[in-house]
Amino acid sequence: MIAPLLAALAAAFAVFGAWDGLAVLEQARPVQALGRVVAPLRLAGRAGREPTAPERRRLAVLGAGALLSAGWLLAGPVAGAVLAGAGPAAVGPAVAARRRRWRRGLADGVPAVARALADALAGGHSIRGALQDLGASGAVRGAAGGELAVVARRLTLGEPTDAVLERLRRRADDPAWDTLVAAILLQREAGGDLARLLRSVAEAREHARRVEADARGLTAQARATARLVAGLPFAGLAFGELVAPGSLATLLADPRSRLLLVAALAVGALALTVITRLARLGAA
Repeated sequence: MIAPLLAALAAAFAVFGAWDGLAVLEQARPVQALGRVVAPLRLAGRAGREPTAPERRRLAVLGAGALLSAGWLLAGPVAGAVLAGAGPAAVGPAVAARRRRWRRGLADGVPAVARALADALAGGHSIRGALQDLGASGAVRGAAGGELAVVARRLTLGEPTDAVLERLRRRADDPAWDTLVAAILLQREAGGDLARLLRSVAEAREHARRVEADARGLTAQARATARLVAGLPFAGLAFGELVAPGSLATLLADPRSRLLLVAALAVGALALTVITRLARLGAA
């Protein structure tokens, strides 16, 4: 009877000890340093920020080290060295993917922004006042809300409305934002019912999103099959190394097989890149 109670007590203390250990680990300097290195990648996805050259170098070193460790543990030092060489080259695509995700979120926020502006204008606000209120209140969530907060700060500091909207349009780099900003600027010049026009923009964008979602759903199987076929050589190489450790080193030892292996990997990587590019164009 005493032994189970002691075991339960020990388990409870172990849980508390593990919790305290995690808290200490989170406050450790290596973890904080790692967070600072990865921060530019997070900012690229949250605010569309482009990493600076020193930040890219730190990300490249981190990626090379992570791939070296993973390859070494899974398939030995040769595979680790090969993977580590791809670390610096993977930084650019990783940042670009995060920025594309941010731009998609920004484009998806156009209907919410247009309707919120229309409601503010119907309530008697000017364009400048409506933008400031929306950015300060946080009524719009996501990437669009973050950009509106930046817009509100710039307007509060006295920047012209046209310049702030033009900067937002260039950062978004999306036809929906082009339409929204053009509607606002044209109304300032020619007049008209801007609130009604903004609601029309919101409805059109939502319809376009539904069409895009239907298109992605109809082509999902074809895109997945294409990626699977293009990735089969890489999967076969990894599976062969796991089944027979050292097979990759044997291939790399012979100059002829090494040349064929490099050529095959290059063609496979090109195929994956082309398929990814075609799928992205289809989704746009």
